[in-house]
Amino acid sequence: MKTIGLLGGMSWESTLGYYREINEGVSHALGGLHSARIAMYSVDFEQIATLQAAGDWEGTADTLIEAAKNVQSAGADCLLICTNTMHKIAPEIAAAVQIPILHIADATAEVLIDEGVKTVGLLGTAFTMEQEFYKERLKKNYGLEVLVPNKTDREIIHRVIYQELCLGKIESGSRAAYLRIINALSDQGAEAVILGCTEIGMLVNQADTEVRLLDTTAIHAAKAVEFAIAESQ
Repeated sequence: MKTIGLLGGMSWESTLGYYREINEGVSHALGGLHSARIAMYSVDFEQIATLQAAGDWEGTADTLIEAAKNVQSAGADCLLICTNTMHKIAPEIAAAVQIPILHIADATAEVLIDEGVKTVGLLGTAFTMEQEFYKERLKKNYGLEVLVPNKTDREIIHRVIYQELCLGKIESGSRAAYLRIINALSDQGAEAVILGCTEIGMLVNQADTEVRLLDTTAIHAAKAVEFAIAESQ
């Protein structure tokens, strides 16, 4: 079994989900007392969030490249950046390490293509919803049409992520707001909605709505399990 490298802590709340999902996936696939081989580096998210807010993406890249190299040195065979937003600097990280990055948008797009989805809604941080690094990858590489909420709703989604979910706070009012936004995207033609921030699955899940939801944490973790056990079965 190969060793999965996790670049986590953005936030640690969602990284916890990665650890659980990956180990449960390996256990289900291989049985017995099997668990995943994992090398993880967890950053201090306060530092990263400050750099994000300042638009200092070069600084975030420097910090995460150093962390990624530590994961590689620990023996990882692949790398997962355990956050959607920081895939903005995935090219810089990929250029600095010798192990493959399993890209979260690619893993999610593969599920959408398998399900025949052509138009998808995207929830995430303001960076993910408004900048092109994520949407353009889905459009250019997979031919998907990507819809995002209006500006007011984008602000709600972003605020809830940073002021609530990253702190482990689950508020019923925020869940209701997210479900309203999800339904609005569906009304606009979205056949499914990507939960494009790894914390959002803490707040809403498929049981809450008839709209098809794609939890990027679960999808990304499943891709890691597939990579790790490819030669074990």
